[in-house]
Amino acid sequence: MDDRALEFVLDTRPQRFRAVVGVVLIALACALGAWVYFRGPSPFAVDVWWNQLFAAAPSQPVFVFAIVMDTVGGHLTAVFIVPLLGALALFLSRRRWSAVYFLAASVGSALLVQVVKHTFGRARPEDILILSDYGSFPSGHTANAATIAVVAAVLFPHLWVRIVGVAWVVLMAFSRTYLHAHWLSDTVGGALIGAGAAFVLAAAFSRLRARDEDRLAIRRARKPDAEAATPS
Repeated sequence: MDDRALEFVLDTRPQRFRAVVGVVLIALACALGAWVYFRGPSPFAVDVWWNQLFAAAPSQPVFVFAIVMDTVGGHLTAVFIVPLLGALALFLSRRRWSAVYFLAASVGSALLVQVVKHTFGRARPEDILILSDYGSFPSGHTANAATIAVVAAVLFPHLWVRIVGVAWVVLMAFSRTYLHAHWLSDTVGGALIGAGAAFVLAAAFSRLRARDEDRLAIRRARKPDAEAATPS
């Protein structure tokens, strides 16, 4: 095997792993949804337990926080504004294929959520504190948060980015259950679908995104030479 072939194999292995992980996560979410559907309308014991933790009158500061998360993590903000602004920032930083990847992951995750919602049609908790759309499983807000977290970790592979991403997903899941908009298992399903979609598309766009990185590396390498050639 020559050097170029070996380089290709080493480059595709991580992407294949991401693709496999993504498919497995989505399959687990669908399996959880099927379990929810076939066991009937009664929620899991852990869902009931978690829901009852917040059965008392909500704390005003926590309730306000949850409402803010509801607004930021869903509706027009999460579906249109965040993906478009994020893609624009990536495009302006000369990461054009990364911008396309972010948009594709956001759209793919949202479509998967709607397909699964309408497939299983789980009822939301009766004590829901906000108005919401059809279908409790999976949580679209949590799926969107997981998609953003994985995309950020793929594009900016730093430990602090991963920590912030995990915290964002956990806080979003907490806010959805605090508002009784979802059962706990709904947020687990949402996190699986959102992360899975982002991993699958990270693998699909890997070679295209590499072109962006190559162009940026060449530009950075040429910059010192251009500065050195400029007369003082």
